[in-house]
Amino acid sequence: MQLVDIGANLTHSSFREDRDAVVARARAAGVETVIVTGTTVEESRQASALGFPFTAGVHPHHARDCGERTIPELKQISEHPNCVAIGECGLDFNRNYSSHPDQEKWFVAQLELALEIGKPLFLHSRDAHPRLAEILRHHGVKKAVAHCFTGEIDELHAYVDLGLYIGITGWICDERRGRHLLDLVREIPRDRLLLETDAPYLTPRDLRPQPKARRNEPALLPHILRTVARALGRAPEEVAAETTRNARRLFSLHESGTSAATQRPLAA
Repeated sequence: MQLVDIGANLTHSSFREDRDAVVARARAAGVETVIVTGTTVEESRQASALGFPFTAGVHPHHARDCGERTIPELKQISEHPNCVAIGECGLDFNRNYSSHPDQEKWFVAQLELALEIGKPLFLHSRDAHPRLAEILRHHGVKKAVAHCFTGEIDELHAYVDLGLYIGITGWICDERRGRHLLDLVREIPRDRLLLETDAPYLTPRDLRPQPKARRNEPALLPHILRTVARALGRAPEEVAAETTRNARRLFSLHESGTSAATQRPLAA
């Protein structure tokens, strides 16, 4: 099987000492591509230096730190041939680390940047439905993924109706919080389903044994795949092939798992 992990935070400090080994394990597990998530301007810049496909954006938690240089700097980073999306951006009305007005202002600014340069959006939404969908609809966004979807059926249908792709993480493996996703995943069109780890976060709760310090990593994506496949009543190989095609299409990835000839391949 060839898999694409559409979202892993490989710039996180927990990967500093063994990132190459993490990448090697991913490759051995059949993960052909890892897209590195950018959550601040600086982390997006760091992601661009790793040689993998990456996203460039500012997470809503950090909206309060944005300023007049934020969008020009993101635009400059996005010109790197390995940048495949703008984000992680969106709204988070759960933790509210940034005010709602700040979150909306800088989400719209990044949304407009994505539309200007023709790249998809890598979206974050937590307790922000229906506001996030309203903003997307108002701006006519057609190319985006609802990263780490954990919502209910009305939110899922709103995103599907907008034409969004849906990213499923190890949340679906959590019998406490993610049980509803085992049913909802069947509502996702086959050509819109994507898989991701969101590493080092969201380690599958049902994984045995649990990894050291419960750090998630891309090599665990096949575990998420198998859970999704069981929920769909389909073969893992079939779901793997479809989600990989979907990721290649959305992020303009080559079949080799790269988005440009200059990219570093995942190598053991």
